[in-house]
Amino acid sequence: MTNPAAIILSVEGLRLTEAEKRFFASANPLGFILFAYNCDTPEQIIALNNEIRECVGWDCPILIDQEGGRVQRLKPPTWQQYMPANACHTTEDAAGIATLIGNDLSAINIDVNCAPVMDLLLPETHDVIGDRAFSDNPQEVFEKAYAVCQAYLATGVTPVAKHIPGHGRATCDSHLELPVVDTSLAELEQTDFEPFVKLAQSDIADQVWGMVAHVSYSELDDKPATISKTIIDYVRNDMKIDQFLLADDISMKALEKYGNLADRAVKTLASGCDATLYCDSKLNDMEEIMPHVPAMTDESFNRYERSRVRRRSAA
Repeated sequence: MTNPAAIILSVEGLRLTEAEKRFFASANPLGFILFAYNCDTPEQIIALNNEIRECVGWDCPILIDQEGGRVQRLKPPTWQQYMPANACHTTEDAAGIATLIGNDLSAINIDVNCAPVMDLLLPETHDVIGDRAFSDNPQEVFEKAYAVCQAYLATGVTPVAKHIPGHGRATCDSHLELPVVDTSLAELEQTDFEPFVKLAQSDIADQVWGMVAHVSYSELDDKPATISKTIIDYVRNDMKIDQFLLADDISMKALEKYGNLADRAVKTLASGCDATLYCDSKLNDMEEIMPHVPAMTDESFNRYERSRVRRRSAA
C-alpha cells in the first residue's frame, strides 16, 4: 500500500460521524488517538476502533494516554484507577501496573499507549509533569521505564517514551507556552537525556516509540525540539535514538508563534520527526491540515514497521 500520511489524528465523539468517515477515508493518516470523550464502555470503544480501521482500510495504530494517576483516559467505575508513576516505589510496582493497563487496552483493541513518562522529577519540574515522573534519578527512571515498556510489549501494546529529550527541567506547561531550558548541555547529558539514551541502547529500543517535547534547549536551539532539525539531528546522531519519533500535539500553545496548524505540522516533519500528532478533534482543523501533510517517508515508515513487526513477534 501507499505510505500513510505522517500524522496521527483525533475524533470528535463516541462514534464516527458520516463527515468524519468520508474525510478519514480520503486523508489516509497513520493512525488515531483517543481521549476520555471518545471512551464510554468497552463495547463502544471496540465498535469505534472497528469503524476507524474499516474507514482507513487497514489495521492502523490507535493510541491513548493511559499512564495512571492524573493522565488516564479510561476512568472508573468501568476501569480501575491506577496510581501515578511517582507512587511506584519499585520496578515490580511499575511493571505490574503496566501489565494491568496493557491488558485493559488490548481487550478494547487499543495498541499504542503514550507512556511511560521518562522525564526527571526535579525541584523545578512543572506540575504538568509532577507525579507522572518516576524519580529524580536517571538510572531509576530508566529501570522502571524499561520494565514498564517490557510489560506493555508483553500485552501486545506499543509503548511511547516521553518526552524526548526531557521535559523535567521545564518550568512551565508546554500546553500553554514554550518552556526554555537553559541548563548546560553537559549537565543535561548526564541527567535528563540519560534515561532516553539507555533505553535507545536496550534490546527493546526498536519496539518503543518516542514522543518529542515542545521544549527549547538553549544550548542546542532556541526553537522547540519538535520543529528543530538541529535538536532532532542531535537526538538521532549524538543520543543515537533511532526509534520511531512522534511530535507532541501541534495544537499546544508552545508552538503558537510558529504558524497555523498546517505550518506546525509541516515544521515538525521537516525537523526529522517521523510523524506528527493532532489532538484537538476538530474536523475543520484537520481539513485544513491534511493537504499539507506528506506521506511518510520510506525511512519513517520502516521505523514504524520495525516497531510493529518486532512487537508482534515478541508478544
